[in-house]
Amino acid sequence: MDIQRFEALVIGAGIGGATAAAHLAFTRRTALLEAEESAGYHTTGRSAAIWILNYGTADAQLLTAASGDFFRNPPPGFAEVPLMSPRPVVHLARSEQVPVLEAMMAAGNGIEAITPEAVREMVPALRPGYAVAAGIERDAFDMDVAALHAGFLKQLRAQGGVLALRHRAGRIWQEAGLWHAETSDGSVFTAPVLVNAAGAWGDEVARMAGVAPLGLQPKRRTALIVDPGPYDVSSWPLLDDVEHQWYARPEARAKLMVSPADETDSDPCDAQPDELDVAIAVERFQQALDIPVRRIEHRWAGLRTFTPDRSLAIGPSDTRGFFWNCGQGGYGIQTAPAAGQLLAMLVNEEDPEGLRDIVPMVDPRRFAKETT
Repeated sequence: MDIQRFEALVIGAGIGGATAAAHLAFTRRTALLEAEESAGYHTTGRSAAIWILNYGTADAQLLTAASGDFFRNPPPGFAEVPLMSPRPVVHLARSEQVPVLEAMMAAGNGIEAITPEAVREMVPALRPGYAVAAGIERDAFDMDVAALHAGFLKQLRAQGGVLALRHRAGRIWQEAGLWHAETSDGSVFTAPVLVNAAGAWGDEVARMAGVAPLGLQPKRRTALIVDPGPYDVSSWPLLDDVEHQWYARPEARAKLMVSPADETDSDPCDAQPDELDVAIAVERFQQALDIPVRRIEHRWAGLRTFTPDRSLAIGPSDTRGFFWNCGQGGYGIQTAPAAGQLLAMLVNEEDPEGLRDIVPMVDPRRFAKETT
């Protein structure tokens, strides 16, 4: 039996696992185990890739804010391209949705009122009369997910860490103070610390390790690419229904990505788009924008995995040495830099300093407390 000894094991090489492993690698020799042939194959590679400060639960928004400077000013040599480029977000409200927009603006940070006429100056295809009010977040930006993910994997390797692709954990156990993970090639990786960053498969990994699951629920989200016809969409904002029933954003400068913002319960899997969700996306998109959809150029789906209260799960379990970095929902990319830093601090029993207020919000043990 090939036994490989480390000081920390991370299971799952999506953005959650990559950031956790990169931060841990500065103080511990770390192995990042991934079942697939490439890192980030599932949710990470299928993200809408935009940073929005006012998106998500309170903990997600705090982690998003704490991650903002990293995107704007990453460490020297982290990436060969900028990690962000400005992209405002416009929230559109029909007449019956105005109270929702007003509540969003009152509770949010930096959401300004903008007239539908001003929105049409930015997006000439917006149908007159579709929206009676709108709000704009000017500080949002596109994220280069591939560069961010690759940068953290590069950090891991630079610190002597190991990325083990095609190493699916088939058996996990604790013995003599060490976690053991036997992988699909017969190797056994050991370390005193094991971080579960397995995304939609997080509860399965926990059960395998004899740890109580959190009740994670993967939810399918659909997206498609359409041609905007005669319009130059490169400078358009992301357009979002204020109740998040659809959104559209420029993709590859000359195309539009459209989503019905669906959340369909799913088992962990390689998610595929459902034709009904594709049709719903097209219908809602065409209600708002005067752009006929004659052909769908590409369609896909991904899983966004939530905890029972939709907040993230970052930190220790009740089982010694077993940590969670799961339940990122739709906020995993924009919270990744701060989330990975927080996870490493908790593993190393360091003072989380500016992230201290987030700790109880994301403590995975909160679910065990609710059932006792």
